Amino acid sequence: MNVTSEQSRSIWPGLGVDARPLEGEAKAEVAVVGSGMAGMSVAYELARSGKQVVVLDRGPIGGGMTSRTTAHLSSYSDDSFRELIRVRGLDAAKGWQESQAAAISRIEEIQAELGAACSFRRLDAFLFLAPETDPSVIDMELVASAQVGMIALREEGVPFVGHESTPALRFPSQATFHPTKYLQALAGAISQNGGRFFQSAVASVEESEAGVVLTTLSGGRIQAEAVVIATNAPINDRLGISAKQAPYRTYVVAFEIPRGSLPDALYWDTLDPYHYVRLESGEGESDILIVGGEDHKTGHSNDGNERILSLARWTRALVPNLGREVARWSGQVLEPIDYMGFIGRSPGQKRVFVSTGDSGQGITHGAVAGMLLSDLILRGESPWEQVYDAARKPVKAMGEFIRENASAVKHFADYLASGEVASAEALKPGEGAIVRRGLSKIAAYRADDGTLFQCSAACTHLGCHVHWNSFERCWDCPCHGSHFAPNGEAINAPAFSPLTGSTG
Repeated sequence: MNVTSEQSRSIWPGLGVDARPLEGEAKAEVAVVGSGMAGMSVAYELARSGKQVVVLDRGPIGGGMTSRTTAHLSSYSDDSFRELIRVRGLDAAKGWQESQAAAISRIEEIQAELGAACSFRRLDAFLFLAPETDPSVIDMELVASAQVGMIALREEGVPFVGHESTPALRFPSQATFHPTKYLQALAGAISQNGGRFFQSAVASVEESEAGVVLTTLSGGRIQAEAVVIATNAPINDRLGISAKQAPYRTYVVAFEIPRGSLPDALYWDTLDPYHYVRLESGEGESDILIVGGEDHKTGHSNDGNERILSLARWTRALVPNLGREVARWSGQVLEPIDYMGFIGRSPGQKRVFVSTGDSGQGITHGAVAGMLLSDLILRGESPWEQVYDAARKPVKAMGEFIRENASAVKHFADYLASGEVASAEALKPGEGAIVRRGLSKIAAYRADDGTLFQCSAACTHLGCHVHWNSFERCWDCPCHGSHFAPNGEAINAPAFSPLTGSTG
């Protein structure tokens, strides 16, 4: 049967880790906020080095955006090496590629050490020319790949219908795995090394000379020597980092496919946004083909099902023997304006560290964070510190900075527009919409049982106007990527407080 987006939430309920709400006070050498690939990688590296670590997450451990990844592990930049070199320079581009390759190797080492049953495997990755793009792209990327030190081989053809002679680049020894099974192994190792897990939403992060104090929405308190914020978008940052990256929603659909009908590899094309494809082991004589793409700015479109259908049409044209659809979902990526993540000390702070700006490559960025931030905390330096410096000012990307922030300003102006429906009473079960009430905008949602929820349409991060996402049944903030449940509860950073005035 097909699995809808709403049903998909039950597919990834987290890792089943015992994580109780934080009550009272606790102490730790390092507190990690966020239990996705970045947070768990940092916690693992520190715990195995003897640090007393606690991990906090507002939701189930491992149940955030990492659980929605398609797990392409590649040290090729999905923004292209030409752009990376143009915007950041050759040395930084080399450092980026080196760190991403090291991340894949580190994942390989850890899963072997822990005996993780996560289906890790090395395989080839193919970048192939889309019909609508400039044929010179492949040859230019071949040159740029050599410049940054990545092995790329020019080939003709990929195993899709109509692409038997398509120009392509093959990148050997890339990888993939099952991400939540890997996180499960990390969680076990963290616990064995004395790490603790709490399911609590962090409300404030206060640094002093003595250390860092975290407080939770429920009144809990943690004193730590250092804190790592690894929450997709950083909850401790009001605008400094958020203004240098933009949230995008990406869509994924999975199909059964007869085993052996497609070589096990990573594939993506040269479109913008691009399509990306990989295989996962299935049951019996079938595998699962996972296909993603159709990205758009968060909150700018409300047509998720149509985008899934577009992905399905594209896939069936290339792979005619595709079987039934088995799942569909979406996730959010944060695109830094200069194509490299922000991993390091939080700007202006000494004991608070951040990891954000995954740029669609969150698994390798998360593993980089594990190595880089543990180095900074344990030794005070990292060879990739300047590459990912969170305080950097991307001068060559100022055009992108202006464009993305102009888009954010536009959504503040939405408060002047009329509502999407005349009254909340007009909403049918399962529907959400913005309603004008005098000078205010109300985010209204009617649950399947008829209960009506109404709250302010102002995101509690910086007040931007939220938009209804019917595919995921949530409220999306188009400015900096916060998500809220239909009843207004905050479910994705940078916001941590619920939409105000919720009734239902």
